[in-house]
Amino acid sequence: MTTAWPAPLATRPVDAVVPVPGSKSLTNRYLLLAALAQEPTHLVAPLHSRDSALMIEALRTLGARVEVADDGDVTVTPGPLVGGGAVDCGLAGTVMRFVPPLAALADGPVTFDGDPRARERPMSGVIDGLRALGVAVERAGAGQTDAEPEADADADSDVELSTLPFTVRGTGHVLGGELEIDASASSQFVSALLLVAPRFHHGLDLRHVGERVPSLPHIEMTLAVLRQLGVDAQAVGPARWRVEPGPVAGGEVVVEPDLSNAAPFLAAALVAGGSVTVPHWPTRTTQPGGLLPDILTAMGAQVHHDGDALVVRGTGQLRGIDHDLSAAGELAPTIAALATVASSPSRLTGIAHLRGHETDRLAALVAEITRLGGVARELSDGIEIEPGRLHGAAVESYHDHRMATFGAVVGLAVPDVRVVDVATTAKTLPDFPGMWDRMLTSVADAQVGDEGGTDPADPVDTPGTASLASPVSPA
Repeated sequence: MTTAWPAPLATRPVDAVVPVPGSKSLTNRYLLLAALAQEPTHLVAPLHSRDSALMIEALRTLGARVEVADDGDVTVTPGPLVGGGAVDCGLAGTVMRFVPPLAALADGPVTFDGDPRARERPMSGVIDGLRALGVAVERAGAGQTDAEPEADADADSDVELSTLPFTVRGTGHVLGGELEIDASASSQFVSALLLVAPRFHHGLDLRHVGERVPSLPHIEMTLAVLRQLGVDAQAVGPARWRVEPGPVAGGEVVVEPDLSNAAPFLAAALVAGGSVTVPHWPTRTTQPGGLLPDILTAMGAQVHHDGDALVVRGTGQLRGIDHDLSAAGELAPTIAALATVASSPSRLTGIAHLRGHETDRLAALVAEITRLGGVARELSDGIEIEPGRLHGAAVESYHDHRMATFGAVVGLAVPDVRVVDVATTAKTLPDFPGMWDRMLTSVADAQVGDEGGTDPADPVDTPGTASLASPVSPA
């Protein structure tokens, strides 16, 4: 049985500088492109986590040489892409979606599988896209040999293939050209095909057909990374992207810090009062976490830049928010945690696609907010949260790193919150509990009431309002 982690209760304002590791989204994009590059790639300050480790092992399976230095830098030396192996995707969307198009360029079959929940995550955009490009993708375990196609008896079920496990039968080349897919379930379907498109004979002219694509900043990130490495990659319409065939550069690449992983730490300043500083915050970024300053300001924070650092300061006010998070769905659990302890209702929309993430995040958030005594309702594309009489509880993480950090943020304001399986944060943020503890113990000698927070002489009595002197009242 997994031991629950006791989420620390904030007893005074925070005053901490929190360096965060490299971006998961950027790290795994750079790693994959390094396997296609015309020369070795040296990644400086990449993320080391379960997701990046799974990507590294996938690239090794396909023939790349990957070396990790003592200082954490990673060097990838590309080689001929080889088939015959099996890739463990774990629960990493970037591995299960980005690597199959790469495997299409291998010289033989590559099988993909992952954690039990991974077999429930949508894959249709990648599978259908590859098939439309002439790549054979078959249900794994159907019993066929490498030389034989699937039997007709399996044809109907195979046509409907939309999840792991499956086998990509690489032939060493893909023609590319024009392609339409439905990427309404995940922007990663688009990124997966664009990333490998420089090696397609005709490149790729990709159109999305269907409802709106979630997390568009992640597609912009993919295009920016391709251009950074010398590829002609452009958005040529609101739902159309083009990548020209050509070489991919290697060389030295510095990875930005993960701004979405900074979210729970920055949120701590609103809940506990005081300030949290994240160094090396980029002035321009394609990361969805770049939207955090505006969102946190709307919820009551004071936000400013100090050189290359972002500083978020609590003001003693934590307001609810009505916000479309379609461009930054991965921030939703942190924003929902703030909304849970806020003084007014919140409505978070544009995030229906979160039902297909590591867990059904909308259902999970409603369940855990309710478990904590809060009030939450699931919407068709989001969640509504109202102030409630909160109390301690064991918060389930559902093997989802962002649900675990949700519990940690709420636990700053609510006594006796325990997070089940906090170790799942290692998916993208190694040693999260240690980083959280260091943030809370790295404080100046300020008194409660200075630098934000609430003065002990003037407690806030409204249920759902963050206050150190008067924590959220239990039921």
